[in-house]
Amino acid sequence: MPSGAHGADAPDTERADPREALRRLPGPLQLPLTCLIGKAYRGQRGPALTPTFHLVGALGSLTAGVALGSWALAAMPALSWWPVPLLAVSWAVTLHGMRNLRMMVFHQCAHRNMWRRKVPDQFLGHLLAGLLLIQAFDAYSREHVKDHHAVHHMTLRDPTVQAFLLTLGLRPGMTRLRMWHIVLRKLVSPAYHLRFLVARLRGYWATASTSGRAMTLVAYTTLAAALTWWGTWTAFLVCWLVPLTVLFQISNTLRLCVKHTFPQPGSTSRGKEHFASLTNAIFLCSTPPARALTGPPKWRAWLRWWGGLLLVHFPSRYLVLTGDTVCHDYHHRHPMSREWADYIFSRQRDIDCGHPGWPPYQEAWGLVPAINRVFDSLTTADPDVYDVARIEHAAEGSRAAFLAFDD
Repeated sequence: MPSGAHGADAPDTERADPREALRRLPGPLQLPLTCLIGKAYRGQRGPALTPTFHLVGALGSLTAGVALGSWALAAMPALSWWPVPLLAVSWAVTLHGMRNLRMMVFHQCAHRNMWRRKVPDQFLGHLLAGLLLIQAFDAYSREHVKDHHAVHHMTLRDPTVQAFLLTLGLRPGMTRLRMWHIVLRKLVSPAYHLRFLVARLRGYWATASTSGRAMTLVAYTTLAAALTWWGTWTAFLVCWLVPLTVLFQISNTLRLCVKHTFPQPGSTSRGKEHFASLTNAIFLCSTPPARALTGPPKWRAWLRWWGGLLLVHFPSRYLVLTGDTVCHDYHHRHPMSREWADYIFSRQRDIDCGHPGWPPYQEAWGLVPAINRVFDSLTTADPDVYDVARIEHAAEGSRAAFLAFDD
């Protein structure tokens, strides 16, 4: 029997779940595929990851990315143009580390769920806020738990909704094509990125404690002095600031567009059915070639499939849907789970056990289909419920909406 085959129901299961179809590939590929796609197959066991593993991995990615970029910059005068692709790779590696620190580590610290120890979690959260120039930890933790995880989830109080309506300027009734046009224009707009960066800086400074501001000033003043002394300003600006600003904000915006769907007119605003309907997983692969294919058509089909996986889905996973964001639905069902660090396998175990007390999980396959799902839900959302004029203190809300991209 081929690796991973699972009985007479295999064809039907494979049609419904591309990950199950991939069980027929060789065993050594299974764990890498699971990590890339974001979904385990039924009953799959993986390594027991820990919070510290994710922290060390993210910091290692930062270090490797900056080191590679610095080397590429230094090599350019002597080696002409060819280190340029290495600089692009360094940006990707650095951005990946930044986004994992933000989307997993900082997020779990805000829930007091990193190591489940108040002092270390808070200390790390404050440190990361200053490092990544995002909303101060205490303010983010308070607002995130109160307005994003409670009864205000996906209401006008939710920063995610404010980001859609105020910052992106999307509205109920807009077509999917119109929403794509607006978002893509913003992603390449210098004005958008400047406003985004200013909002991040203002948000951190306005919400940080006095001691936090003082420590941040000392840290960045010391950094500036060291960069001046060593003459490494160019490396800092190119290798650190580019990923921290424009690239970070592009990733943030695309991540916002897949986080949560909007409830439909007339739907209930209470209960587990309601809250489960607002979040789905995003898995990153397409349906593999059919078993019946043979000869050259089979190899062409597999070549196209692997090309899509490595050239489309891998960048989406590595740069946008980093860490546990592929399984964000598991987090909203179990926000204080001790198993969050093992997110892919924790979600699958919950499914294998019948997801007790909750309705079935939902999922989208691919970044673009996931964005389309969210845009379509906003198209048909109730315009009275999501009337931007009803957001209190719209000017303040607009500034806060930029910060909401970091949920």
